[in-house]
Amino acid sequence: MTERKPPGVPFESWVDKQIRDAQGRGEFEGLPGAGEPLPADLYSTYDELWWVKRKMAREGLAVLPPALALRKEAEDALAAAYAAPSERAVRQIITEVNVKIRDMMFKPPPGPPLGKKPYDVDEVVQEWRRLRAAAKDARVTDA
Repeated sequence: MTERKPPGVPFESWVDKQIRDAQGRGEFEGLPGAGEPLPADLYSTYDELWWVKRKMAREGLAVLPPALALRKEAEDALAAAYAAPSERAVRQIITEVNVKIRDMMFKPPPGPPLGKKPYDVDEVVQEWRRLRAAAKDARVTDA
């Protein structure tokens, strides 16, 4: 706890003394962020939602309109299907995302249009087989 500033002592020298004393006691050791650069946005214009944006970035969250979020989910599902271990898993992944795409096609939310149509499950399975065979051939030639 700090003491009161004695009368007649200039405020600046009193504060400097308080800081020196605290440093001497090691009160500034091991503080979070010590030795790290200052945040890049430190000198940018004030944003009322800075803490929300920082929290979302820290948690890996994003806020997208529903159509854009589904578009991203559909692209991720297609990539997951191509990397799936079995044809059954490919069909399950694509069928689940197709349900969501069809729902949004017939009940569009506010915001930009989806711009996606359901995937053809058999085409995705055929491409999965081709990619799997190519990966197998690559492993054989590398060995």
